[in-house]
Amino acid sequence: MSSIIPLLTEFEKDHISERQALPEKYLGLSDAEMEVRIAAARATLGNRLMILGHHYQRDEVIKYADYTGDSFKLARQIASRPDAEFIVFCGVHFMAESADVLCAPHQQVILPDLAAGCSMADMVDPDQLATCWEELAQMGIRGVVPVTYINSAASIKAFVGERGGTVCTSSNAAATLNWAFERGEKILFMPDQHLGRNTAFKMGIPLDQMVVWDPHEIFGGLDPEQVKHARMILWKGHCSVHERFTAQQIEVTRKQYPGIRVIVHPEVPWDVVQASDDSGSTEYIIKTVKNSPEGSIWAVGTEVHLVNRLAHEVAPARTVISLDQFGCLCSTMFRVSPNHLLWILEGLVEGQVHNRITVPDDQKHWNRVALDRMLSIQ
Repeated sequence: MSSIIPLLTEFEKDHISERQALPEKYLGLSDAEMEVRIAAARATLGNRLMILGHHYQRDEVIKYADYTGDSFKLARQIASRPDAEFIVFCGVHFMAESADVLCAPHQQVILPDLAAGCSMADMVDPDQLATCWEELAQMGIRGVVPVTYINSAASIKAFVGERGGTVCTSSNAAATLNWAFERGEKILFMPDQHLGRNTAFKMGIPLDQMVVWDPHEIFGGLDPEQVKHARMILWKGHCSVHERFTAQQIEVTRKQYPGIRVIVHPEVPWDVVQASDDSGSTEYIIKTVKNSPEGSIWAVGTEVHLVNRLAHEVAPARTVISLDQFGCLCSTMFRVSPNHLLWILEGLVEGQVHNRITVPDDQKHWNRVALDRMLSIQ
């Protein structure tokens, strides 16, 4: 068992009282016993159950998933199983919220551990966003299309959907920016500034046409002329995992492994992408490495569980290492354990639904609008 004890995110601090503790009888179980009992519960539930697993989940959990993928791929899978009464989402809270919005009324979405939040999603809240929108209007800024990364709360997606915007993932970020620029002169992109900056720069938008909006400063810490000149208004947010990667790590890695290719996730800082050979979503990273020539050596800059799993899958024909020698772990993803999954499944067998995720009705419509726009963008 790991000794890692992740810090609580703001979501967890707000919702920890709602979290039902894992019953003591599910602690200390052997891997072998959990495997047998999970298999039995899955067999009993049959087609009534669908388990989704995000790439960043630990191996002990991902092996039970019916479908694995990034946020975009898993969002698309929800409609493929209308017979599934229960959707168990092994991921984090915002993903389960999106699943609840996209699923059919008879389906229930369950998050194995309610403490699996996202620090990036916590970096933008509805009050801050409403203030930003009002202050942009006070500055005389018009033609702004809001775009939120899928790593955001349902309340943020609803705000964006109601104001003509959409959701994006790292897989379709460029297509989404093209979609938004067809509808407005500027994009308010949140909460991950790095994904917005890297995507826009790759599309040919210069850095001097991008500004960072700090929600803790009046008017975002910007003056009207800065905002009027900008095409991209980037929310001051980031992923705590991907921001750990540095250009210096790439320099050191290239010296240690001559000829190595470096591929990173676009949530890393701009200079890291510039120092890399390629960048893209987790699905893109997997596809690129798997399709590379035999004998290739790769350094991958993303969450360590994905990196380790990819290394195992392509060995011995290809070599994959983490760009960060210590490995960058998504601590909130790590909260979902086989123990939690077993508890959830055996509860369903007994007719009990633990940790159901529901988006409030007043947010659901505009969430659906925003997510449907995302799914329609090619």
